[in-house]
Amino acid sequence: MTHAHAVDTIARLHIMAAAIPGAKVVEATLPAPLPEVWSVMSDLEGEFGRFQPDMRTVRVLHLTGDRVEALARSKYGLRAHFHGVLRPGWCWLQSRFLIIGMAAAPAPDGTTRVALTGGVRVPGRAAIVPLGAERELREAMARLAGRVSACSDAGTARLR
Repeated sequence: MTHAHAVDTIARLHIMAAAIPGAKVVEATLPAPLPEVWSVMSDLEGEFGRFQPDMRTVRVLHLTGDRVEALARSKYGLRAHFHGVLRPGWCWLQSRFLIIGMAAAPAPDGTTRVALTGGVRVPGRAAIVPLGAERELREAMARLAGRVSACSDAGTARLR
């Protein structure tokens, strides 16, 4: 079955966020090709903790196909056990108290469109508490742009 208007990952992230009261999406265009950008964004155990302001460490427990299970620790010492999907250009992770969504799509000029969402979940219902969420998302986007630039300048998509 062919769809004349396929929904790209950025639009999908907006759709997912629209279904969650309180969710905000921050979008930017980064001056690097999709493979370079996504290699930073999808490196959950490395780069992810460098651009997400509240994450200190992430450890992937299981990765089966596009299904991922991970343990994260915030810079405040809080822990989260995430389950979700990680595939090229798309990541959606949920724990009992947190949601993280990331999307990337190529732009016609060779740059990459990126979108981020996330926040603290309200237990028992699909909602995000917007306590500083947009400010943190903007900080994460700025840090992501810096990480992509640093990795590109180093001639590799990953710094160790």
